[in-house]
Amino acid sequence: MWIVQKSKNIVYNSVDKLPEKPVGLVLGTSNRLVNGNTNLFFKYRVEAAAELFKQNKIKHIIVSGDNRNHNYNEPRKMYQALVKLGIPDSCITLDYAGFRTLDSVVRCKEVFQQDDFTIISQEFHNYRAAYIARYFGSNAIAFNAKHVISQTRRSYNREYLARVKALLDLHFLKTKPKFLGEKINIPI
Repeated sequence: MWIVQKSKNIVYNSVDKLPEKPVGLVLGTSNRLVNGNTNLFFKYRVEAAAELFKQNKIKHIIVSGDNRNHNYNEPRKMYQALVKLGIPDSCITLDYAGFRTLDSVVRCKEVFQQDDFTIISQEFHNYRAAYIARYFGSNAIAFNAKHVISQTRRSYNREYLARVKALLDLHFLKTKPKFLGEKINIPI
């Protein structure tokens, strides 16, 4: 409840009410479920990012996720899906070290030098991501991609634990991203 309370004023459902920001940060997830079906979390996040770009709410997109091996590469899959939706490849940057939400959000600020950005994920996830971003001093907001009804219970259960972990990571353990690396300029 603490994370939601502290983030609710910066998490948006409406494209019309969403302030313009230079960059959108799409948080990673697998494009396929274990059974091989399309992961709707992935599909809806990518579609939301494309819509925000086309509505001029963002000018550039960072796709951040895990690329643990050659066969599993979240940023590459998001990049490919965005290009299929008509987003110019010059307007997409891949972040291969977004192993978890904290990594993606902090790297957006520290590595990609973005302090003013829109996080793109589902609502349950955005509260935590926005909270983390604000904790690290970013002027981030979040946009809610379409809700995935079929996966709601499992996702919410996981998210409750993730929120507790986020509070522990930030306020007690002082967790930092796994990798930071050299600064990268975003061509906006």
